[in-house]
Amino acid sequence: MKPSSRRAFLHHTAAAAATLPFAVHAAGPEVIRVGLVGCGGRGTGAASQALRADAHARLVAMADVFGDRLESSLRTLQTGEGLAQKIDVPRERQFVGWQACDQLLAADVDVVLLCTPPHFRPAQLAAAVKAGKHVFAEKPVAVDGPGVRSVLATCEAAAKKRLNVVSGLCLRFSKGFGELVGRIHGGALGEVHTLFANDYRGTIWHKARQAEWTDMHDQMRNWYYYTWLSGDFNVEQHVHYLDVGAWVMRGYPVRAIGMGGRQVRTGPQYGNIFDHHSVVYEYANGARMVSNTRQMQGCKSDMSAQVVGSMGRANLNERKGGLTIDAAGKPRWVYEGADNNIYQTEHDELFAAIRSGRPINNGEYMAKSTLLAIMGRMATYTGQQVTWEQALQSKEHLGPERYEWGAAPEAPIAIPGVTRLE
Repeated sequence: MKPSSRRAFLHHTAAAAATLPFAVHAAGPEVIRVGLVGCGGRGTGAASQALRADAHARLVAMADVFGDRLESSLRTLQTGEGLAQKIDVPRERQFVGWQACDQLLAADVDVVLLCTPPHFRPAQLAAAVKAGKHVFAEKPVAVDGPGVRSVLATCEAAAKKRLNVVSGLCLRFSKGFGELVGRIHGGALGEVHTLFANDYRGTIWHKARQAEWTDMHDQMRNWYYYTWLSGDFNVEQHVHYLDVGAWVMRGYPVRAIGMGGRQVRTGPQYGNIFDHHSVVYEYANGARMVSNTRQMQGCKSDMSAQVVGSMGRANLNERKGGLTIDAAGKPRWVYEGADNNIYQTEHDELFAAIRSGRPINNGEYMAKSTLLAIMGRMATYTGQQVTWEQALQSKEHLGPERYEWGAAPEAPIAIPGVTRLE
């Protein structure tokens, strides 16, 4: 096929015949061309999983603001078992710089993997859907209320175009988590009234500043430590178990109050994020979710959720034997089914949906669970009670007006009781 006709065929086959396989013709399955945006460790992993998800998936374009990250990612992928023959990324399809995502979207790609720091997700997702691309979007999908609103609108547009939008909230793709949550929904615990979402872990990476870096280089290299880029770590990482709570409750809370601060990571190299957050979320029916998250070296780690209902309690974590239900008058239930690689399953389902013409759209829960985490950060930063509507309608926009090397956005450290709720 000529490139122009091929693009039209790939983008419109599903809309024209939703029950027919995607891009299949007499000569065999059509190649699905993949573009990676954001070439860090998670992006490299996502690209590997995408290529393994479909026999005819090919990585044809890559984009990153930093050339060395792109080159390192490409080398890693080329040495992956069975991947070299599925990679065709010549120099002209290696896009570097602030416009790299737009340049990749203008190339002949069918699926885009969005794995940049979360700040960039709303705009990149909107551009990808406008360009008619299927999307895998890493979590979280925004760092502020305006970003969440943008993602919700974009995902509505994707649904109308019958484009796939698959989320990196990978616990939703766990067979074990799915069975346990299904049992809770089936009444195994009675009425759920209390949930606990825990994310206790040690510190993470930091990249020492180099002499040639500008302030913007430093912030972009150490994006995790800047709220405008990561959303803070309760948004960037703890969103997984907050999303489990939303999944269990089949909805979102009406208000939140909490506390947090910087007790250990106090140096300027740690940007302006906190190192601990504790938030109590309240649902309309009076149920509570207690969210505790901490990143401090030398402390006990625990990444898990607990659900308490009128008839018993459930534990959810990724350890072997870590999915259990203890209900009154019944023997303990332990998930003993097959385990699955949740990161791989995300992509398996995405590419299967593309082939079948039956789109997946995770847009609503990936956006609202991101807002759930942002809502908690707003409560801990300000010391105020924050309602769901306040978080959703917030006008606080994090990030610069334009992207360029040199000066970086100011990174004030929030002070509860002083920092304003916007």
